Amino acid sequence: MLAYLRRFLPQAPTQSLAERLKAFAGALIGIAITSLVTHLAVPDAGALPLLIAPMGASAVLLFAVPASPLAQPWSIIGGNVLSGLAGVTCVQLIPDPTLAAAAAVASAILLMSLCRCLHPPGGAVALTTAVGGHVVLAAGYSFVLVPVGLNSLILLAVALVFNNLSGRSYPHIAHALPPAPHSTADPVPDVRVGFTLADIDQALRHYGELLDVSREDLDVLFRQVEVQAHRRLHGAISCGDIMSRHVVSVGPEATQAEARALLAGHDFRSAPVLDAEGRLLGLITRAILLAGGEGPVTLAMEPNPPAARETTAIDELLPVLSHGEWREVMILGEDRHLLGMVTQTDLIAALYRARVAEAVAASVPA
Repeated sequence: MLAYLRRFLPQAPTQSLAERLKAFAGALIGIAITSLVTHLAVPDAGALPLLIAPMGASAVLLFAVPASPLAQPWSIIGGNVLSGLAGVTCVQLIPDPTLAAAAAVASAILLMSLCRCLHPPGGAVALTTAVGGHVVLAAGYSFVLVPVGLNSLILLAVALVFNNLSGRSYPHIAHALPPAPHSTADPVPDVRVGFTLADIDQALRHYGELLDVSREDLDVLFRQVEVQAHRRLHGAISCGDIMSRHVVSVGPEATQAEARALLAGHDFRSAPVLDAEGRLLGLITRAILLAGGEGPVTLAMEPNPPAARETTAIDELLPVLSHGEWREVMILGEDRHLLGMVTQTDLIAALYRARVAEAVAASVPA
């Protein structure tokens, strides 16, 4: 019984105070502007309400959970307008107000589902239309345009501006996996092993209920969970544990010919460019130098190679070093002073040793 009652308690908070304040400010601005602009646009509405209550519910989605599939532009416009059409139609066809209200909400849900614009406030729009009285009944289908459609458009426009100015991505773009670096059909190496989007689709079909999150966002979330679980279960090896500390480098005054000779002499693929104080300026690679350019190395270096701290877990380097573009990560201290370098070889060796250690531990009787 106690376990059942816990279902009614609030869930653990997942939003920061800053996000909650953004939702507050967005709703405040959104509803105020929607009301003001609608009244200015339709000054002679008479008894017709120019700001309908369901816009408050739409504001919750637009400003509190803008990443939700239920809060995207097509859901806002399509959901509210289709629900308004369902409400007006049911009122005109069904004389009994109770049956008309029930049919309006049910029809709105069906229409939104079929048109892939499910929006919970749409149910409230349909109900408002069905029980709005003689004023709404007299307005007929024009009520769907004003205030339903106009309110929705204005509120959406405010959300587009506010959410993007406040650092949110809206309309929400699901976190996409990185593209193949060599323009092939193969996925990047670190996502070839494990679950796929097809696995997520199958799990969602088995789950059988609609979740308020996209499959692409679930994909990214699950992969982050995998990394966190690996660190918790096996402990994190840091970059400081595996990095090369004796790093051969060149200064900014060196020529490209001197850099080519340095890389050839050490059989290195790359070398950092450091200033006189040991601060990282960039990275020169054999591929660039083989182009045969002349002049100082600063003309040929990569100015922003990937970097990490000594305390960074090597798991975090996997996306960088497995996509093919980079083969090394600079390990920096304060003020960009170079402390070392982690290469693909270092990372593979560390992961291999960790896997061997796990296998040995598993084979030892408890």
